[in-house]
Amino acid sequence: MHFLSKSLEDYIATHSEDEPEILQQLTRETHLRVIQPRMITGHYQGRVLSILSKLISPKRILEIGTYTGYSALCLAEGLQKDGELHTIDINEELSSIQRKYFDKSGYGNKIVQHVGDAISIVPTLDLKFDLVFIDAEKKKYDTYFETVISKCNPGSVILSDNVLWSGKVTETVNASDKATKSLLEYNKKLKSDPRVETVLLSIRDGLTLSRVK
Repeated sequence: MHFLSKSLEDYIATHSEDEPEILQQLTRETHLRVIQPRMITGHYQGRVLSILSKLISPKRILEIGTYTGYSALCLAEGLQKDGELHTIDINEELSSIQRKYFDKSGYGNKIVQHVGDAISIVPTLDLKFDLVFIDAEKKKYDTYFETVISKCNPGSVILSDNVLWSGKVTETVNASDKATKSLLEYNKKLKSDPRVETVLLSIRDGLTLSRVK
């Protein structure tokens, strides 16, 4: 679902930072080789992630849901000189395309790939994070959040993607639609959770920014 007209979306993208060439290449390869290429972050949201990361200047970033690596590369742009990004994806088949572009980007030595269930992997990381990006199984968002918040420094930012879910969060929910139900509960929780202060941004399919107190 497009919440804005195509002409407005194009205007916004045109008047935002240009998409780096390497990300254009990754987008083309994703559309050629990978199922459901619409899942890729894309130009405008990618530049939003990039500038947020640069403003935060994180020492460590955690990403849940790598896909082909587009968002990881955007987030890596804001890393401190000696920083690192840990990214987790359940799909091992995507690891090679991720690594190909991580290494081409110049951020390869700062990006650590993990394959498997983030809920199991995150507790094994003896690290604290300044920026977290959640973009994986929607029915598990609450569990992801609870898993990562103990790994966040005070003042850290947790970003949650797709929280508008193509507008379904404002429609009558089908009884079998567990993903939408989970997102409705998650959005309500973030609004009232005393551990964070939250603003929901109408960027693409909805991006929530939660600052850990």
